[in-house]
Amino acid sequence: MAFVDYYQVLGITKSATDKDIKAAYRKMARKYHPDVNPDNKDAQKKFQEINEANEVLSDPEKRKKYDQYGKDWKHADQFQEGQQSQRRQQQQSWGQQDFGGGFGGEDYSDFFSSMFGRGKQRQANFKGQDFNAELRLSLRDVYTSQKQTLTVNGKNIRLTIPAGIENGQTIKIKGHGGAGMNGGPAGDLYIKFAIANDPEFKRVGNDLFKTVEIDLQTAVLGNEITVDTLNGKVKLKVNPETQNGTRVKLKGKGFPIYKKEAQFGDLYITYSVKIPTGLTDKQKGLFRQVFETDK
Repeated sequence: MAFVDYYQVLGITKSATDKDIKAAYRKMARKYHPDVNPDNKDAQKKFQEINEANEVLSDPEKRKKYDQYGKDWKHADQFQEGQQSQRRQQQQSWGQQDFGGGFGGEDYSDFFSSMFGRGKQRQANFKGQDFNAELRLSLRDVYTSQKQTLTVNGKNIRLTIPAGIENGQTIKIKGHGGAGMNGGPAGDLYIKFAIANDPEFKRVGNDLFKTVEIDLQTAVLGNEITVDTLNGKVKLKVNPETQNGTRVKLKGKGFPIYKKEAQFGDLYITYSVKIPTGLTDKQKGLFRQVFETDK
């Protein structure tokens, strides 16, 4: 496996702080994000490297292993176990003699090869690296199930996205990560969904919330209005003397429930009464008559 210098990928040095890593990742991710570079395979590959670099360097434990073992950092535990096992064998063979802590300057990669790769004597297979990706969709996109084709690490992956998936939710696609080692299984692909806010509807769980403006006449006398939902238009009866801020519930007109066929949350409509402006003197006089009559 070719060595990838994660510090170089992010354009930072090994002395970089967590803050430096975060800032560099954000800068590079914005530059090479697939949304900014559509159909650019080089940018997509670079974006994947940036995500991998950030995943390792932003995790203190992974970064420590990477700094110590380089390209074989994921097998650090096996290295240490192998070292201990070899030392025990040496001690048993030479009358419990302690030969110190080292392998005569042997490189970690060479040691790994000697323990797991050479002669096929004690080969161990390892799962490939997991990949992480983010898919940005709108609220209306995830109202219905849909198919998407993603390009990850140069490969096209057809994905069915169930209706009702939530912002921040992550799904796993097995076997679409990095290649395994010594015949080991491929890693997995984890896709995190970023669902953009909608200007008309607010989602809370499986329920939707919407503000609908009605005129003063409709609020006072009542009327039938037409309201847009994510599943078409519906007619709604406004009762007479409806107050500003009144909320009504439309059962089953909310968001689809994830992986539950034909089940939906509710839609809550809040009325906003629009006060007329630009009234003529005659119209103002009529309002005065109404208020004086009430007295």
